[in-house]
Amino acid sequence: MAEKKNPQASDTAHLYDSTTLRSSAPSRKAAAGRQKQNTEIPIDAIPEVHVPGWVESIFGGPVISSMKFLPPDKMVSSLQLASSITLVLLCFLTFMITPVTGTAWFTVSNMIGLGFFGGLLHFIIIGIGLIGGMYGVFQRDQRALLVSYFMLIIVTIRFAGSKVEFGLNFLPEGEIAQKFLLVLYAVFLVMFIELSSGIIRFSMLDTSIRTGEVYVMGIQKITSRYHKSLMIAPSIAGIVALLTLFINRIIPAIIGVIDPVSASRLRESVELTSVYGVALGTMVIFMIIAGAFAVNLPLRIQQFRDKKPN
Repeated sequence: MAEKKNPQASDTAHLYDSTTLRSSAPSRKAAAGRQKQNTEIPIDAIPEVHVPGWVESIFGGPVISSMKFLPPDKMVSSLQLASSITLVLLCFLTFMITPVTGTAWFTVSNMIGLGFFGGLLHFIIIGIGLIGGMYGVFQRDQRALLVSYFMLIIVTIRFAGSKVEFGLNFLPEGEIAQKFLLVLYAVFLVMFIELSSGIIRFSMLDTSIRTGEVYVMGIQKITSRYHKSLMIAPSIAGIVALLTLFINRIIPAIIGVIDPVSASRLRESVELTSVYGVALGTMVIFMIIAGAFAVNLPLRIQQFRDKKPN
C-alpha cells in the first residue's frame, strides 16, 4: 500500500503565496530616494596638514623631531657609545687648540676689569657643549644636540688678528703639527655631528618598524651601507681643512714648477700665513665644490655605488 504524503511536511508553496520573487538586485534609484542625503565630511577623513615654517623650508624638514622613540636597539646603542667617545675627544681637542685669548668674552672681561671671568666663561661654554652633547646622545634629544653643536663651534671663533697659540703649553710648536691638530679637530667635529644625527635617524627608523608603521626589507643592508659611508663626511672635512690650512705650502709648490724664484718668495710671504691665506684657501675650496656640483659628482658617485655588487 502506497504511503500517503504529508503536504504540510514537504510542501513549502504556502510560503510564497501572493509573493513576487526577484532575482535581480534592488533598484539603486529607489534606494537612493529612501536614504537621507548628508554632505558632511567625517572628521576622521580630514587629514592633518602641517604647514612648514621658514626654518623647516630652508632645511627641507623639521629641525627638531617630535617623535617619541622606543628603547634603543643594538644599532642605536653602538652609535651612542661611538658618539659619546667622539664627543669626549672633541671637547679635549677643543680645550687644547682654543685658548681664551682672542675671544670676544676675553676682550669684554678685560674691558670691565675681570680677567678671570673670560677664562671661566670659556670653560663653561666647553662644559655646556660636553654635557648637552652627552644628554642629547643618550636621551636622543635634538634640542640638546643643537646646543652642543653651537657651543663647540662658537668657542673656536676668535678675532682674526689674535695671536696663534694653543690652550696648553706642552703642545708642539711646529706649524705643520699645529695645523694637523686643527685638522683633527675638524674631523672629530664632523664625526660627532654625523654620529649623533645617525642616532636620531636610526631611532626614527627603528621606532617606525617596531610599531608597524613601515615595513623595511634588508635592514642589515641599510646598516652595512651606513657603516661604509660613515667616514665619507669626516674624510671630506679633513681634506677641506688640509687644503685651507696648508694653502701657504700648496700654492708655492704649484708655482715652483713654473718659477722657483717666485715660489721661494711666496713661501716667505706673510700674507699666505695670515687671514689672507685662509681666505684664499677658502676660495679654492669653494671653487672645487662648485666644480664638483657642476659635473653632478654626488649623483655619479651614488650611481657608481648602486651599480657596485654587494
